[in-house]
Amino acid sequence: MYLNCHSYYSFKYGTMSVASLIAEAKAKKLDALALTDINSVSGVFPFIREAQKNGIHPVIGTDFRNGVRQQYIGLAKNQEGFYELNRHLSHHRTKGIPFGERAPVFQNSFVVYPLPSKFFILRENEFIGVHSYQLNRIIKSPWFRHKDKLVLLQPVTFSSKLEFNTHRLLRAVDKNTLLSKLEPEEQGEVSDMLYSYADIVGRCEGHSYLLYNAQKLLEACQFSFYFQAVKNKRDVLGSDWEDYDFLRQETFKGAINRYPDLSPEISKRIEKELELIQQKGFVSYFLINYDIVNFAQHKNYYHVGRGSGANSIVAYCLGITDVDPVELDLYFERFINLYRENPPDFDIDFSWTDRDEVTQYIFDKYNKEGQEHVALLGSYSTFQANSMLRELGKVFGLPKTEIESLIYHAGKSEYIPDQYGKLILKYSQVLHGMPSHLTIHACGILISHKPIHYYTATEMPPKGFPLAHIDMHIAEDIGLHKFDILSQRGLGHIKSAIEIIYQNQGVKVDIRQVEKFKKDTKIKEHLRDGHTIGAFYVESPAMRMLLAKMKADEYLELVAASSIIRPGVARSGMMREYILRHVDPERRKQAHPVMMEIMPETYGIMVYQEDVIKVAHYFAELSLSEADVLRRGMSGKSRSKDEFQRVKDQFFSNCQRLGRDSKITTEVWHQIESFAGYSFAKGHSASFAVESYQSLYLKAYFPLEFMVGVINNFGGFYHTEFYIHELRMNGADIQAPHINESDYLTNIKGKTVYLGFVHMKFLEKISVEKILTERRANGDYLGLSDFIGRVDISLEQALILIRIGCFRFTGKSKQELLWEAHFILNKRKTVTTGNELFKQAGFRELQVPELEPADIRQEIVDQIDILEFPLDSPFHLVKDQTVPSIKARDLKQCLGKSVQIIGYLVTIKYTRTVKGDVMNFGTFIDREGDWIDTVHFPPVVKKHPFKGKGIYLIKGKVTQEFDFYSIEVESCERMAYWNATD
Repeated sequence: MYLNCHSYYSFKYGTMSVASLIAEAKAKKLDALALTDINSVSGVFPFIREAQKNGIHPVIGTDFRNGVRQQYIGLAKNQEGFYELNRHLSHHRTKGIPFGERAPVFQNSFVVYPLPSKFFILRENEFIGVHSYQLNRIIKSPWFRHKDKLVLLQPVTFSSKLEFNTHRLLRAVDKNTLLSKLEPEEQGEVSDMLYSYADIVGRCEGHSYLLYNAQKLLEACQFSFYFQAVKNKRDVLGSDWEDYDFLRQETFKGAINRYPDLSPEISKRIEKELELIQQKGFVSYFLINYDIVNFAQHKNYYHVGRGSGANSIVAYCLGITDVDPVELDLYFERFINLYRENPPDFDIDFSWTDRDEVTQYIFDKYNKEGQEHVALLGSYSTFQANSMLRELGKVFGLPKTEIESLIYHAGKSEYIPDQYGKLILKYSQVLHGMPSHLTIHACGILISHKPIHYYTATEMPPKGFPLAHIDMHIAEDIGLHKFDILSQRGLGHIKSAIEIIYQNQGVKVDIRQVEKFKKDTKIKEHLRDGHTIGAFYVESPAMRMLLAKMKADEYLELVAASSIIRPGVARSGMMREYILRHVDPERRKQAHPVMMEIMPETYGIMVYQEDVIKVAHYFAELSLSEADVLRRGMSGKSRSKDEFQRVKDQFFSNCQRLGRDSKITTEVWHQIESFAGYSFAKGHSASFAVESYQSLYLKAYFPLEFMVGVINNFGGFYHTEFYIHELRMNGADIQAPHINESDYLTNIKGKTVYLGFVHMKFLEKISVEKILTERRANGDYLGLSDFIGRVDISLEQALILIRIGCFRFTGKSKQELLWEAHFILNKRKTVTTGNELFKQAGFRELQVPELEPADIRQEIVDQIDILEFPLDSPFHLVKDQTVPSIKARDLKQCLGKSVQIIGYLVTIKYTRTVKGDVMNFGTFIDREGDWIDTVHFPPVVKKHPFKGKGIYLIKGKVTQEFDFYSIEVESCERMAYWNATD
């Protein structure tokens, strides 16, 4: 009889989770109810699962509303009904069209209208809904003569007075209004709750037909859904056998390229994988990924295939990945096994500039005319307690200062005496974790065999591709597995660098010669010394330090480094132990013999996700399926806590049976537990390592072009300033933006690098377009007056160009040019945008007085103001130039000594000790441009905290670990800068 229930997937309206709604229904001894969220179907499948588990008949539908105004409710009779409701909802949500007063003709759905003021003829599947408080009104209505068309419409939105208050707060937040000013029509009725059958019968006394008719509708809706069946596109070429034949053919074709001497062992592994892929029904999944990669290669888009799919030799042969699982001895069962229901995980990275076109291709290729089969995967943005303090503070009308004070005291778990403060804190915790709105998953795309609207509605976000109403957990639960299409800047660096190399040197680079790169002596040297700035995944201070400590110069060492840098391994203490065993063969003897036997490559230390499976399988004799449950559980992917606990108990029980020392067993478990959720799959690390090698090749042989590519893709660990610094250290002549030489992005001509106009934060894009368009059409600018005569630009924009030095080729000082710009642009009366100069007579004869050139320090101040970083040495700005300082290159000679050094801050890493105290790791450059690494323990952090960007006077003791030198800081103070009044 409940035809209009809302969960919290009625965003910023409903308050109950699906589980809470079902629990409430069960407590009221209800045997059926309908979930009809407002313009949303996100809760449908969790609702079906939960209802069936509790013996309740689930009915699904949608509450179609314009804003909060209810137009009608649709209830699906069956799967076809759900499809037509989803299509209708999606059409309106995608196009932004309001819902009409009447529903369209549905063949497999019921429609319930709220009691209207006017009488109209209903279709066979249409009914009028009557609220319990409308009983007196219905008696006097013409609808009363059509009792067979009247049903009880009792909305359900909350379960208590507390939740009603929560509902009102959500509505106020949604409307961005004070709670006291929330309009009654913007919220539900206080009676919009579930009642027992006896209560509802009492409320509808004399109108039992309403309950009877509503119950008949519920019984007539029979939506059956088989969760276990795979819903992904089942075939690519038209049939299963054609797909498999093509997959086999393409795999062996690729195998000949990958393995010129195709051994029986390789062929056997390929056959084994192909058999299992076919057996598990994953053939089309592989072919679609193969198709995506082929499209990208045809368009010359670089990609990196990673995820557990990188363990697959079939994926390697097809070119989906560039990781040889045989060379790396990748764990086959991590990729696919008989117990795994989901397809292997392919994460395919493209350049951030290419991903949208790849996504467009997928939508174009796998949609059919009039039927959508493709959608972006959804996700849910949830309310967080801290952010809700601010939102609820505004709703209650608190001044900003009081809100900030409340947030401060709540963050410190301090007592809050204020009544409003207590109320806000209470409801922020109630709202914490509740879905706020639908958003886009970072990379997931769904491709369904039947049209996507059989499973979900869609809407159109600003990104321009249809977005599904379900997240990855729901999609996985219903057998609709995502394709992961990601973007990253690293591939953009590589692509841009290759284009720039060709433009600047005429050299065509083949970046796919990874095997050659692995043996290259210059690349090995860069790795060993940690000279990796700009190179994908290996440029951070922590990674450079790790590489230097390991003296890593081999592919497998880089693969290991890519994983042990992760928090889990470091937290367990195993990163340091790994380095110790790596550099000292004697230390390896401390490894447990069984662990050493299982993982000889990593000296008996768990480094990869696969190691969890290996150790669980060989050390504790768990089956492969049980070991994978362990791995998935620890990485947060397990759907059953009971199953995980059972496997954990089995782990300890088996170890005891095998006679393992209990202390060692506990230590092994601790290692598993401490890093399993953070570690990489080995194939994942290996995929990243391949891209690192490609970056390092470009850095080693084309350092200038490579760094320009990094700068032009606006991504990397460091700020643009330090990539420019790296260019300078490699011999580039760095030039500020130049009106005749610069482009929108940074360019390089020989060894001269001209910074792009894009880096000038106050220069408007329209101004840049005008400058470049006119220059391309009519040639270089002859000077400032010629420029102003040809480009329609404001005085403010012209002054920015002058201050950064865009007209330095004229030989005039900035002061002269600024004087000239003011004179011209304040006095001019006629400006043309073509080749003509000013029509104002006598302008060319303007005589500008000779003025003093700017001080180098003023130049740097202008650079920082316009670019947000200096192009000249920032050390010129230090007020006291007499402070003594050693050089970074002298640290080795000062081991164990206290030193004083001046450093320009690059980056800070914040972390905590095991006791929870804050400590820092700092990275600086000295006057010579060499790098300085510092360690700031908690007492120093408290006494000498960082105070933002700038130059610091650092005092401390030089320490060394594994030949890596750093300063253990005793004091660190930002130095005073020069200013124009000095």
